[in-house]
Amino acid sequence: MAWPAQEGEPTRQARPLDRVTPEVTPHLFDSHCHLTADAFAGEVDEVVRRAREAGLVGIVTIASDAADAERALEIARRHDDIWCTAGIHPHEAARARPDDLARIEGLAQEEHVVAIGETGLDYHYDHSPRAVQRALLDRHIALADATGHPLVIHSREADDDTAAAVRMAGSAGVRGVLHCFAGGRGLLEAALSEDWYVSLAGLVTFKRFEDADLVRAVPADRLLLETDAPYLAPVPRRGHRNEPAYITYTCAAVAAMREVTPASLAAHVTRNARRFYGLQEDAAREV
Repeated sequence: MAWPAQEGEPTRQARPLDRVTPEVTPHLFDSHCHLTADAFAGEVDEVVRRAREAGLVGIVTIASDAADAERALEIARRHDDIWCTAGIHPHEAARARPDDLARIEGLAQEEHVVAIGETGLDYHYDHSPRAVQRALLDRHIALADATGHPLVIHSREADDDTAAAVRMAGSAGVRGVLHCFAGGRGLLEAALSEDWYVSLAGLVTFKRFEDADLVRAVPADRLLLETDAPYLAPVPRRGHRNEPAYITYTCAAVAAMREVTPASLAAHVTRNARRFYGLQEDAAREV
């Protein structure tokens, strides 16, 4: 969850389209979205149907707090190509109750839960005191270490502290991903030095995006794609609610920057997502 909808990110639904994507790119995987968001209320099954029609073979819906993790698990249980995470977003850190991490730990034992998070540091909005965010991030790292699950990290305007946390986690053998990456080269290099993954979202399609060199710097076997839906709709769907089907726009943009075909990139990032989340090759829906 990069920019909450209530703070300016439009989430109105796009008008129905015969084709919601520029082209169907087979075997794509949305490694990070929020199907539990209010913007999808009553429409999750339809959103999932459109994602499958667009070529998606897997979706991970990401939790923002303990109650949200329980809702995400309910969705994952209904679909054989959807998985979920359990964790507390830094925006929610100050509101977390003493028993919430115990609830997260319990949920992490469920077979549909494939990662811990999202957790991390957000120094842009500072909805929670920074010391509280850092303490909760440390708790999530310890939980990932204890469960063997990978870690999903949110970082905004917190490169130095995030890099330090990544190094600490990596030294403990914890795997992770920097979701919706928007940091600098130092944070990128810290993540790659620990063999972490880097996930790109619709930001790369925005006119103001100027970091194509960092997009090209991510090794092919460490790259993921995501929508962060319903937030951050890619061009040309800006101003509308994002959804997993729109990941094809991001795939096309990243493929152009890396000078590969969208189909080739889709195959790489889908294989990477399955590896990162510990999913078998035949565990995702083939369409």
